[in-house]
Amino acid sequence: MKDERLEVTRGSGNVYRDLGHANADVKQLKALLAAEILKALDRERLSVRQAQARTGIAAADFSRIRNADLGRFTLDRLMSIINRLGSRVEVKVRVTAGRVPHIAAA
Repeated sequence: MKDERLEVTRGSGNVYRDLGHANADVKQLKALLAAEILKALDRERLSVRQAQARTGIAAADFSRIRNADLGRFTLDRLMSIINRLGSRVEVKVRVTAGRVPHIAAA
């Protein structure tokens, strides 16, 4: 195995896109926002119950975020949670040329 050469492919920076997931950009942004929420909880040493008391957001929602179960969350809801934790979200958009999937006419 030591002599076996591995092929290395540089990722795009979005694992969901690299794996071919639908809505890859939305999933990536949700993951980034969730990570910021977790950083805020860790920085303040807040349990999910303490975070609920501080923000009015259900403890179960914080548990879902901790478990990366983000399907129930919209982007604006995640941004709202960050705001209630006392942080602000700044979004920068960069549009790059990319391949548009070809859709065959029926």
